[in-house]
Amino acid sequence: MVLVIVAVGGITRLTESGLSITQWQPITGVLPPLNEEAWLAEFAEYRATPEYIYEAGPAGMTLADFKFIYFWEWFHRLLARLVGVVYAVPLVWFWVKGMIPAGFKPRLVALLALGGLQGFFGWLMVQSGLTGTMTDVSHFKLSLHLMTALITLTLLTWTALDMRMLARDPSSAPARLTGLAAWTGVILFIQLLLGAWVAGLNAGLASDTWPLMQGRFIPEFDASRGMFWAMTHDPFFLHWLHRWWAWVAVAALVVMARQLRPISRPASIAIHSAFGVQIILGIATVMTGVALWLGVAHQFVGALLVMATSWGAHELGRPR
Repeated sequence: MVLVIVAVGGITRLTESGLSITQWQPITGVLPPLNEEAWLAEFAEYRATPEYIYEAGPAGMTLADFKFIYFWEWFHRLLARLVGVVYAVPLVWFWVKGMIPAGFKPRLVALLALGGLQGFFGWLMVQSGLTGTMTDVSHFKLSLHLMTALITLTLLTWTALDMRMLARDPSSAPARLTGLAAWTGVILFIQLLLGAWVAGLNAGLASDTWPLMQGRFIPEFDASRGMFWAMTHDPFFLHWLHRWWAWVAVAALVVMARQLRPISRPASIAIHSAFGVQIILGIATVMTGVALWLGVAHQFVGALLVMATSWGAHELGRPR
């Protein structure tokens, strides 16, 4: 379900749907507008946003167009609620039944809290695009929202593997994070963060050629406010960083996967397969001008790569 919601989040971003619902209503927001009057009221609230005033309105958005983007944001929020229910209800049930293994209660509660925090970050992200003259959400808050989802996915995977290991051998200890796995995780985290910033700034559109940008290896970019500003704000430089830091991530993942081969060949294959497909999708996304389904697939396989890396890290740190 987390993989699905990450993919739907990608659709929401690429279809510019994220600002279509201007309020956060955890209970009543479960239902979409049910009649024409309700739809017109929602549309009126959206027409007051900077995105509509400066972009969607001048482009000639109709009520039917609004219903399309509203669906994706509503579906994204609905999935978030369902993930919470699917996690929380069994957690309470197994807790009451005394079936949670010793030492796992704090971790499982922390994961539930992290899911709630993810929803809060999502609303902070939406709010950032509803005021002032910004026609998009803050790319920093978008990255906070996405990276929290991927960190949650990592911890869910790790916890599931620990519990499966415990089920096979009740005397087993939880896996530990090794130095190699930690460094690989940091390098991959940077790549994912750059990808989130690229998405938030629509920087994927900065070039539709590969490997060169603007016919050059390093494109022209705005360095007038310093390199740090360029690394965090300039769409051309961020796009360039994302496409070439990917190879640093690949090198780290190859080293990790080779270490895994004698320990867990399936985990090694999963890592190689995930980053191989991810590279192909990334190049195809660029060369098609960020075609919707390629962009979504790129984000989805990125989440699969996170899971595969978590699996590999767990195997490296598993007591033997």
